[in-house]
Amino acid sequence: MAFHFRTVTVVVRQYRVFVLLWILFLAWQLLNLIPLPASLIANLRPEKLLPAYANVQLGTSWLPLSFDVGQSQIVFLKSLCYCLLFFSVLALVRSTSRLKLVLITISASGIFQAIYGSLEVLSGVDYSLVFKQPVTHIATGSFIYKNHFANYLLLTLCAALGYLIASLGDDDGLSKRERLRKWLKFWLGNKVLFRIGIIIMVIALVMSRSRMGNTAFFVSMTITAAMGLWYFKPRQKSYIALFVSMLVIDIMIVSSVFGLNEVKERLEQTDLTHESRDEVVTDALPLLTEYPLIGTGGGTFYTVYPQYQSESIQHFYDHAHNEYLQFSIEFGVIGALLMGVFVLFCGINAFKAFQQRHHPLPRGAAFACFMAIIGMAMHTSVDFPLQAPANTAIFITLLALGAMSNRIRVRQSTTRSRKS
Repeated sequence: MAFHFRTVTVVVRQYRVFVLLWILFLAWQLLNLIPLPASLIANLRPEKLLPAYANVQLGTSWLPLSFDVGQSQIVFLKSLCYCLLFFSVLALVRSTSRLKLVLITISASGIFQAIYGSLEVLSGVDYSLVFKQPVTHIATGSFIYKNHFANYLLLTLCAALGYLIASLGDDDGLSKRERLRKWLKFWLGNKVLFRIGIIIMVIALVMSRSRMGNTAFFVSMTITAAMGLWYFKPRQKSYIALFVSMLVIDIMIVSSVFGLNEVKERLEQTDLTHESRDEVVTDALPLLTEYPLIGTGGGTFYTVYPQYQSESIQHFYDHAHNEYLQFSIEFGVIGALLMGVFVLFCGINAFKAFQQRHHPLPRGAAFACFMAIIGMAMHTSVDFPLQAPANTAIFITLLALGAMSNRIRVRQSTTRSRKS
């Protein structure tokens, strides 16, 4: 018991900025959940009384500000769980072996999803094996929505590439023969199975036909790989070979066979005049100006948006297809900024690990985090991947690995006197 208390104390002291940000974000959500006198509600948010509380006697009842208290409570509990997950990772992943295990576990879940989603499409079955959902030519795995499936693969690919980087080791001081032996051992050993798993995930990502999912993966991988090439010192030839093989094998050969051209055609044929998601963003902007500070309450977008939806939009939208806007509407600008600063600090720690750490494991964790941030920054601008708990949990875990990548200690026996 004393050991666990000491661990928690150390984590809180080392990561006090993250503790503060999470406390502020959770407290900010409570502003919409704490019951207030109806007379005060009438002054702060009079429209809250009109539709559902017309018979309320002012001054005699207490009401929360949220437009959907039940959904806001659910979102608050989810946020609390994500907070506990973040700090659980910081508290439990205190060694390189556990760091490797986390990256392997995330990668394995992505490989399973990729195999399941790909086989469903390629087998030609009419209904999914488990959930009995109609199967089309688009891979969705165990997800209903293809973009959630694509985003999950994006995040697990971040972890898989981070693990491969963590396994590369250091070529500095090795002879050409030793480098060749090490390179062959890497590709002919167990790592080759892991590499095949990455290829399978890329195939499944392409088969999802997700435009932004594929774009976010390739762009985030290219940017992060270029950063590693610039900052990782000494520059390793095995690192360069890894990403050259990713570009050649995964993109040019494998993806072209399994439908990359179809994704390309979808991107080229994208016409904003036939897309209603941009109109949803336009229609929802007045909500941001009307409730800028504390927002409408977590999970209330589908409740408040129909009042502002234009007649040209015939579909029902329960999400904004833009996480930046939806977070700002539901949590207010301040709540959204708190989460933005949280992600920014995780990215800063990962960037410091890029610059300062020389051991491959912290580098791999930093790579996974930074690539995930770039990919999610792109995908959340046109969709709602963070509304899927599985995706958010993986993203939070990768953020935690990035936050610790500049601090995690490496045993000297594994570094061979390299700087960590």
